[in-house]
Amino acid sequence: MSKSIDELVSEVLSLPPRARAFVAEKLIESLDAIAGDGLSPAWREEVRRRCREIDEESVTLRDAEETFSRAYSALE
Repeated sequence: MSKSIDELVSEVLSLPPRARAFVAEKLIESLDAIAGDGLSPAWREEVRRRCREIDEESVTLRDAEETFSRAYSALE
């Protein structure tokens, strides 16, 4: 018997944050998967490295709105 989407979502939302992030990553990867248009092995490893750094909190993330605002101001 298959689970309903609501049951599946409820079950996934009850997972710890890291597990939810993993599930989300896999779902997004599946949506982005276009035959013949995948990432090179080097870029795939770079993405994994950056995700790992974020998970380990070894990097400082910046607010996108503030970053773009500063970048646009520098162009003026």
